[in-house]
Amino acid sequence: MIRKLQAIALDCADPLQLAEFYAALLGGRVVHDPEDADWIEVHGFEGTPLACQRADGYRPPEWPGQDRPQQLHLDFDVDDLDGEEKRALALGATVLERTDQLRPGANWRVYADPAGHPFCLCLH
Repeated sequence: MIRKLQAIALDCADPLQLAEFYAALLGGRVVHDPEDADWIEVHGFEGTPLACQRADGYRPPEWPGQDRPQQLHLDFDVDDLDGEEKRALALGATVLERTDQLRPGANWRVYADPAGHPFCLCLH
């Protein structure tokens, strides 16, 4: 029986840059082995740790297109959608869609991290 989900790993071109983004976004800390620059983790926040791993020739997913599908995305609960959006953008995220402004009843917005992975901020 599997005990727990150890980490969620995201492919990227620059693991340190992506780990620093998520550490700042989530209030976590970057954890890495100085001997291995290809795998860097983010710990110290509530939830499963994130890992950022170097992928040679990395190409970011396209959202919402399927030429380069997202394959996964991360959803984060927030109490202040506007405030957390401002913080995420200041850290290097980009807006993909303000779904809450497009669809009645939607409580989320879609962003891309600095490596292009989609993630959502969801009003808790």
